[in-house]
Amino acid sequence: MKLTQGIHVMHLFYRINRVVWAQAGPSTAAARSRLEALCASYSHPSAPRISTFVNVGGKADLAFMLLAAELDQLAQMHREIEDAFPAGALEKVYSYLSVTELSEYMSSEEDHRKQLIEREKLVPDSPEFTARMEDARKKMAEYAHYRLHPELPDWDVMCFYPMNKRRAGADNWYSLDFEMRKKLMGGHARVGRKYAGRVSQLITGSTGLDDWEWGVTLVAQQLDPIKEIVYEMRFDEVSARYGEFGEFYVNIRCAPAAAWKHLRL
Repeated sequence: MKLTQGIHVMHLFYRINRVVWAQAGPSTAAARSRLEALCASYSHPSAPRISTFVNVGGKADLAFMLLAAELDQLAQMHREIEDAFPAGALEKVYSYLSVTELSEYMSSEEDHRKQLIEREKLVPDSPEFTARMEDARKKMAEYAHYRLHPELPDWDVMCFYPMNKRRAGADNWYSLDFEMRKKLMGGHARVGRKYAGRVSQLITGSTGLDDWEWGVTLVAQQLDPIKEIVYEMRFDEVSARYGEFGEFYVNIRCAPAAAWKHLRL
């Protein structure tokens, strides 16, 4: 079961029941080996992929990010993770299902054409205009590919949180016309682009799939740029007036073999 475009994404957060784990005795060694082998088998740059993390702050112990083109494969990967552990040792704290998607507000070919003509005063169909349009098409295609088939860097810190657009009274995002929403999202995106090279962002859609409308995954090499980008975006009108946010989960990238040591298991 594939999507028309894009892939499936699942974030999973678990706590280890240490009493059950301790009682499992020798079977814990088998559990370690099973999880390590499972993650090694799903270590592609994009889907199918399982990325493993340890949670910071006590909301969970282990976190997983799953990518799969097929919905049934995603479900199977989920169950394979749980089956790797002794019965009762793994307790789910939170899960989130979403899909990669293209933003309806992304710049179109017509937007680029207008910019070249109206702002940069290029003559339509001139050699420079044609070359600039071709370059814009390539960049749009590359952006679309990596938005739909993400290859997030294996940086040290991952932050995940869900979010909605507000629907309250005068602050109803969906009562705005499309052009106003696109203009506001353009300014929001410019804030995000300031962090290129420091924060890699993945926004996945979940309307009709989970309890929020989007899942936001931020990865970085250290924690401060994640704090900075979220803080700065909160002053942007899209967030300040129309954004609603769920719980934040901060995690450290950690291969299974290292996770056992980190968790003292």
